[in-house]
Amino acid sequence: MGKQVKVALVGFGTVGTGVVKILQNHGAEITRKTGLTFELAHVVDMDIQRDRGVALPNGVLHNDLARAVGDDAVDIAVELVGGTGIAGEMVMDMLKSGKDVVTANKALLAERGEEIFAVARQQGRCVAFEASCCGGIPLVSSIRSGLAANQINAMYGIVNGTCNYILSGMSSQGKTYEVALQEAQQAGFAEADPTLDVNGADSAHKLAILGTLAFGKRIEFSDIAIEGIDGVDLKDIRYGQELGYAMKLLAIAERSEKCFSLRVHPAFISEDEPLARVSGPFNAVSVFGDAVGHTFYYGRGAGMMPTASAVVADMIEVAQGNTGRSFASAPGLGRQAELAQVCPTDKIMSRFYLRLSAVDRPGVFAHIARILGENKISISACLQHESVSSDSVPVVIMTHLARQGDMDKALVELEELAVIKAAPICVHVVTPPKDG
Repeated sequence: MGKQVKVALVGFGTVGTGVVKILQNHGAEITRKTGLTFELAHVVDMDIQRDRGVALPNGVLHNDLARAVGDDAVDIAVELVGGTGIAGEMVMDMLKSGKDVVTANKALLAERGEEIFAVARQQGRCVAFEASCCGGIPLVSSIRSGLAANQINAMYGIVNGTCNYILSGMSSQGKTYEVALQEAQQAGFAEADPTLDVNGADSAHKLAILGTLAFGKRIEFSDIAIEGIDGVDLKDIRYGQELGYAMKLLAIAERSEKCFSLRVHPAFISEDEPLARVSGPFNAVSVFGDAVGHTFYYGRGAGMMPTASAVVADMIEVAQGNTGRSFASAPGLGRQAELAQVCPTDKIMSRFYLRLSAVDRPGVFAHIARILGENKISISACLQHESVSSDSVPVVIMTHLARQGDMDKALVELEELAVIKAAPICVHVVTPPKDG
C-alpha cells in the first residue's frame, strides 16, 4: 500500500487533468518505485461540470476552496490556477494551514516569490516548483542539487516553446512572423492572446526563478531587460543564416566579477551551437559550471503531460522529505538571500548584427564605419546584396564585442545620417563560453 499522502489539487484545467491522469494510470508504478500512495482528497475548480475525460470519486471535485484549505489531513496542496493575484493568496493560505505547496506558477514565483517564500519559512513548510520552468525538463532540481558543487557562471536558454515554434517556422520555411504565429495558434502552441509569450515576459519569469537558483541571489523581475520576438523581420533571419547564425529568443544569465547580467531578447547564435539546432516547441538550456563545464538540458517545455509529469515528481520529492530539506537550505528560498547586483544594461558587452538601409552610392560605407569607429565598435564581417530598388541597398554588419551603451549611441547617429533611409535594425549576437 505504501505511505498514504493526501493531496488537494486546486485548478482542474489542462495540467490539473494531466496530474489526475498520471495518478490514476501510474499510481501503482509510483507506489512500487517510491513507497508512496497519493490520494486526491480534494480537486477544486470553479467549473465542476465540464467533462475532462477523467472520473473522480464522489465528493472529491468541488468548488469550495476553504474546505480544502481547512482540511488538516491534507499533506500537499497543488496550485495550478495561475496568475499572481488570487493564486498568491491561495498559496499563502495553504502554507499557513500547514501544507507544503507544489506549483507550476512561474509568474507568481517571479513577481511575488520573496513574499511566498517568507511565509513558507515562517511556517516551516516548503514550496516545490519544478514545473514552473521548462515543463517536463528536470532543470530546477538539476541546478539546485545536481550542480550544487559548482559556481554557475552562465545560462543560455530557449525557455518558451511558442516563440521557438514561431522562429523555427520563419527560419526553416520562410514564413513571415504573422503567418508563423497564426499556425502556432492553430497547432495549439500559442494562446489566442500570445502577448506574454511573444513579448518575452514568460521567458523572463522563468529566468528570474532560474537565476535565483543558479546564483543564490534574489532576482527582482523588474531588473530583467526584456525584448520579445514580435518585431522580428524574416529578412534578418535570412541574412543571419547567410552568415552562419540562427535566431532564437534567449533567456540569458551571466556572472561577472561585480554584477550579474539578466536579459531576454532575440539573438543570433552560431549554427554550430546545440541551442541553434533546437526547433519547434521544444525547450533547451545550456548551463556552465566552473567544475562540470557545459551541461545541456532538452525536452518538452509545456503541454499537459510533460508539465503534469514535473508536478507529480515534485509531489514525490515533497512527500519523501527531499524538497523540504533542500528548500530549507537554499538561499533565496528557505534562507533569505541578498539582492543580486544586476549589471546596467548599457555596460553589457555583446557582439551585434546591424542591418542598415543605405543609399547606394560611393562613400556611404565610409560614413557608417566612421560612426561605428568613433563609438569604439569594430566590424568583423559585412554583407551587401545588390540593390533591389533605386532608393536604397541593405548593408549587413557583424561587429566584434562592444558595449551596449556605445551601440545605442551609434544607432542614434546612424539613423541621423542622410544616407540612411530607415531606422537601423540591431540584434545581439551571443557566443556561449567554450567548454574546456
